[in-house]
Amino acid sequence: MDHKVALLGFGGVGQGFLNIIHEKKEALQTQYGQSIEVVSISDLSKGTLHNDSGLDMDKVLSCLQEDGTLHHYTDEPGLEKGWDTMTTVKKSNATVVVELTPTDVETGQPAIDHCTAALSSGKHVVTTNKGPVVNAYRELQQLAARNNVGMFFEGTVMSGTPALSMPRETLAGNDIQKIRGILNGTTNSMLAEMAKGIPYESALKNAQSKGYAEADPTNDVKGYDVQGKVVILANVLMGGNVTRDDIPCQGISHLTEADITEAKRQGKTWKLIGAIEKNGKQVEGYVRPEKLDDEDPLASISGPTNAISYQCDLLGEITLTGAGAGITETGYAVLNDILTIGRS
Repeated sequence: MDHKVALLGFGGVGQGFLNIIHEKKEALQTQYGQSIEVVSISDLSKGTLHNDSGLDMDKVLSCLQEDGTLHHYTDEPGLEKGWDTMTTVKKSNATVVVELTPTDVETGQPAIDHCTAALSSGKHVVTTNKGPVVNAYRELQQLAARNNVGMFFEGTVMSGTPALSMPRETLAGNDIQKIRGILNGTTNSMLAEMAKGIPYESALKNAQSKGYAEADPTNDVKGYDVQGKVVILANVLMGGNVTRDDIPCQGISHLTEADITEAKRQGKTWKLIGAIEKNGKQVEGYVRPEKLDDEDPLASISGPTNAISYQCDLLGEITLTGAGAGITETGYAVLNDILTIGRS
């Protein structure tokens, strides 16, 4: 199967994806019978390119190495420049639109509009952007079904680690009653340092220096990032219909040195936990720091690593551990979703 791809947003994840398919072009064709050709790239600051015949990846990568933009991509037959994102969605001959614009978890925009336009045009959507899935999951899934295309978003919860596809496919037939997870690497790294006696502010600065935390770490330390992921897990895996307002959320910024010391005295470990549970027909969840016993499978997860446990009626507790962020890892999530389109 041949995929023609339009990238909306061309930051780290988009560039990581591009590098992966550039390096694995022959392997993808040989092993999976699928080819992936990028026909459009649209980015507000880096520039926009489109060619129905496909963009030259060597030229794109050369432009990035020169000054980090696409402005020096040389002219070629069929090349279009300057399209905005909505024009790219509507005029591109792409069969798959990959939505990678910055996340706004409160409104989901402009990503929701991008996804709506793509699905309405009969194009599959792949996104790592939590905004549309948190705010418009059911509407977008229904729109996709009406247009006989799919919307794929594996990378919205644990980057390339299959926190959504694994339970939906490998655990099919199980009734998942409860999900608990460490879903934010920034706070998990900070809590590990705080357990060693490093003050909160120093742990935060260390996380920022390592690239785990943004300059404004609010979404991480207040728990909002995990809250969005809990909404996705609840609605996608448990059939819920919850919003962020339904998920009580508490981050780690209130934890004191005394709290850390007391947990160590008790032989326990602080972790920021996102959890969802079925109560009859209701699906409920929360985000909060919890003191975990050593035997808890999440207690030993340290650093920026993520982990998630599924409580199943047939298999008991299954725990999945892996990267929850990263350019290559999230780029892989995009690749995997596109390959899933080809398989289905």
